[in-house]
Amino acid sequence: MGPAGGRHGFYVGLGLALASSVFIGGSFILKKKGLLRLCARGRPRAGHGGHAYLREWLWWAGLLCMGIGEAANFAAYAFAPATLVTPLGALSVLVSAVLSSTFLNEQLNVHGKIGCVLSILGSTVMVIHAPQEEEVSSLESMAEKLKDPGFIVFAVCVLVSSLLLIFVAGPRYGRSNVLVYVLVCSAIGSLSVSCVKGLGIALKELFAGKPILKEPLGWVLLVCLVICISVQINYLNKALDIFNTSVVTPIYYVLFTTSVMTCSAILFKEWQHMVLDNIIGTISGFLTIVSGIFLLHAFRDVPFSPDLLPLFLQQGRADLRTAWRGMDRHQSCQHQPLLPSEDKSSQSTEEEEGESV
Repeated sequence: MGPAGGRHGFYVGLGLALASSVFIGGSFILKKKGLLRLCARGRPRAGHGGHAYLREWLWWAGLLCMGIGEAANFAAYAFAPATLVTPLGALSVLVSAVLSSTFLNEQLNVHGKIGCVLSILGSTVMVIHAPQEEEVSSLESMAEKLKDPGFIVFAVCVLVSSLLLIFVAGPRYGRSNVLVYVLVCSAIGSLSVSCVKGLGIALKELFAGKPILKEPLGWVLLVCLVICISVQINYLNKALDIFNTSVVTPIYYVLFTTSVMTCSAILFKEWQHMVLDNIIGTISGFLTIVSGIFLLHAFRDVPFSPDLLPLFLQQGRADLRTAWRGMDRHQSCQHQPLLPSEDKSSQSTEEEEGESV
């Protein structure tokens, strides 16, 4: 792939990733709205193992939006590296936060707005420093990557930890700790991204006229992708039903992005072709996004008032207010005697005229 073709694919993947974030962010709101309607009707909740949301059209609308977003994301991975595509999911957090404050009456205070700005800045930095070359360009090379011992160990660790979270930690702490179900979605999601990357490459070769349908690896990746997405949807529904959307979405983004970047570094080895300044820029951008997500999540219920300022700022604010009041009094004292003096002189003139008469 030449430099022009690689740059064109880079921008195509970037545009698809941005569109994906918009649809996925909106899907959280529609699905949460559907779950709230079911709760108002007294139907069994998803957090208690119910599946009544399958008969709610709003939930299906949210699933459709998520499907469109995931399809755009699917295509983005075929054109651009995972190190670029995945961090742009921060925009779905912004979309979800803004829409939840509008349609779900979830407040977005000044800390959340600052967090949104930081997330946008961090995403921009990551886009600038992300690798612009694809490490895997054919299904044969993808098969070689999947046989790497490092990836096999990573996949086994993900599967074992997910099973422990589902069957051991889930029944005990699933309803009190948001990390349990979100960790399951994030860990399995890292494997689903690998499947999506492989299927995207297979589709590109299929459109190029290669006999990809005869390759068993493509079908194996498709089956694994369906299983991974089914697990993600199930446990994401449980997390959304139990916890606030503004809590689930940011934490899911941070954990999911970290898992995908780790999987990408192990499987595709994109970081080996990055210079030091791009590595530092990518890590700095990601940490900036994490800081923004933390502000968006940790202080979501804290109202901003002057009493929350540090003491030295409060003292300075009080001194400034006192100084302004003193200046107002001083100005009023300077201008106030003018009129009384005129009144007094006119009054004395009238008294002198009265005495002369």
